[in-house]
Amino acid sequence: MKLGMPINYAGDFRETIDNLGDYEAVGVRRVAVPEAYTFDAVSQLGYIAARTETMELQTAILPMYSRTPTNLAMTAAGLDYISGGRAILGIGASGPQVIEGFHGVKYDFPLGRARETAEICRKVWRRERLEYRGKRYQLPLTEADGGSGLGKPLKLINHPVRDSIPMLLAAIGPKNVELAAELFEEFAPFLFHPEYVDAAFGEPLAAGKAKRDPSLGELSIVVQASALITEDADQIENALNGVRNHAALYVGGMGARGKNFYNSLMQRYGYVDEAKQIQDLYLDGKKAEAAAAVPDELVRSISLIGPRSYVAERVEAFRGASVGVLLASPADPTHSARVETMRQLAEFAG
Repeated sequence: MKLGMPINYAGDFRETIDNLGDYEAVGVRRVAVPEAYTFDAVSQLGYIAARTETMELQTAILPMYSRTPTNLAMTAAGLDYISGGRAILGIGASGPQVIEGFHGVKYDFPLGRARETAEICRKVWRRERLEYRGKRYQLPLTEADGGSGLGKPLKLINHPVRDSIPMLLAAIGPKNVELAAELFEEFAPFLFHPEYVDAAFGEPLAAGKAKRDPSLGELSIVVQASALITEDADQIENALNGVRNHAALYVGGMGARGKNFYNSLMQRYGYVDEAKQIQDLYLDGKKAEAAAAVPDELVRSISLIGPRSYVAERVEAFRGASVGVLLASPADPTHSARVETMRQLAEFAG
């Protein structure tokens, strides 16, 4: 199991990157940079590529709607080129609030777009002439498709470092999970509870793997979890409260009633009444009460917080749930303490 870490898009970026070498030295093998509606992830990863030697560089995630499939492929190939073959292209659908609100692009057919994006990216990296007739994307765009008729079936000019760059799909809904298991090298769920992986994702994972091309290799699950290794009860409680608030934000506030993917996921974990209560409280403006309603068992299970022996057990639980990459967010107050936490996690993971 690889140990990685996400980079926060808030704070002093240069200071954060100056410290990455310390994490690389203790065994952190991947860095993931998010892209919501803030600074783009790719320019930051380009800078990180120049400041690191071995870390994989993951986009976490690039929304499909804000770039064409070909642009995503070019971007990943460029990042792979400057890093010597360390790029991981993480993509996802985001949601209509961001895609239609911030990008002004219609949020439609996320499943079909993800499939066609993956297929087009791989054609680009193989330097095939782009002739693709999908339901959502047509290359070249002909007059019948609404184009001028002047488009040519071009291929990538440069030879990529790799003709198959690993792709990750962020997904929690059953159909997207099935697609990830069929067509992607990696799958990134959210608020991942290792003990309920079969209940939440078992059927779609099995359905997708049944259609999977063996050349893709084994599907790797990539999860993110807050981490703190300490015996101090107050520090543990503070860190757990951070996880609790984070979970309440997504389960309660990311979407409308009846249209919240994270709320549905919590229900698949078996917390049906709790999920409804959290959402009702959060949407009524009672955020503290919503956080307090997040079950303690869930908070502890989706994180790596507690004494060394307990955290080691939780790492094994993630490994047992087929997690291939563990992106840990150390919650320690100082840089040296965060490095020590990641050193211990690398020991557990290795």
